[in-house]
Amino acid sequence: MEPVKIAFDPSSLVLINLIVALMMFGVSLDLRAEDFRRIIRSPKAPVIGLVAQFLLLPALTCLACWLLRIPPELALGMILVAACPGGSFSNIMTWMARGNVAVSVSMTAVSSLVASVLTPLNFALYAWLNPLTRPLLTEIDIDPLGMLLLVVLVLGMPLAAGMAIGRRLPTLALRVEKPLRLFSLSVMLGFVGLAFSRNLDQFVSHFHLFFWLVVGHNLLALLIGYASARLAGLNDADQRAVTLETGIQNSALGLVIIFTFFPQAGGMLLIAAFWGCWHLVSGLGLAWFWSRRPPAPERPSATAAPLGDS
Repeated sequence: MEPVKIAFDPSSLVLINLIVALMMFGVSLDLRAEDFRRIIRSPKAPVIGLVAQFLLLPALTCLACWLLRIPPELALGMILVAACPGGSFSNIMTWMARGNVAVSVSMTAVSSLVASVLTPLNFALYAWLNPLTRPLLTEIDIDPLGMLLLVVLVLGMPLAAGMAIGRRLPTLALRVEKPLRLFSLSVMLGFVGLAFSRNLDQFVSHFHLFFWLVVGHNLLALLIGYASARLAGLNDADQRAVTLETGIQNSALGLVIIFTFFPQAGGMLLIAAFWGCWHLVSGLGLAWFWSRRPPAPERPSATAAPLGDS
């Protein structure tokens, strides 16, 4: 595969950084310290979800890219998306799917927090482990500390600021949280659309490559989340939350990292930009499917005493 040349305006980097920070701020307005304490009290479902998201998904993505011999730039894009935390709209989709929103919110809160370290770490590790992407990674020579600082700025700081404002001004936070999410999503989709329109020839000529890679990769993420939750014996509502949280990735963060550290890696941009569109389609479709099927009630424990026993 020949390198993909993407027209890039450096001034747009500031805009996309602000968009992602605004999206994270809007999501965190509804987060409370209770969301973190909930994991301590009932850790099984969120922990299974975080293992699927930060361990299984990056590792299996790296393995699939290696075995299928995915072109290095496209493989790097897939590994980067897999290393990102859950997307900001997974909570809404979990609610639509009749899943456990508490589990989804807990995973979003913790994954956004730990992504400051795990996203740069996972990306660097699995891009190095894949022998096809390792030469390109060495050629690019990324700055791990710079990437860590970037993720802290666009995820960590907005998360802390949103939680603080949500706690002190709950009425205001409740009023602006939904419009802020919709505005951020609209602006992000507009930005992606503008990038597509400016590079239409490149996107059309490589459509047959990145379309199926993104669709397959997103399906892999959803299957990893569902299989992990099911094998762990989680109930239906928890399975839905873990599945959607694993399959809805923060590809907007991936775009920020690409524009900052890999502006010439057009193949990575193809993957991350289309992920940002496709996971909304697949996530909403799955949420609609589940919304028409109430989750099965939890089965009583086998050790529970029958009614009437003393």
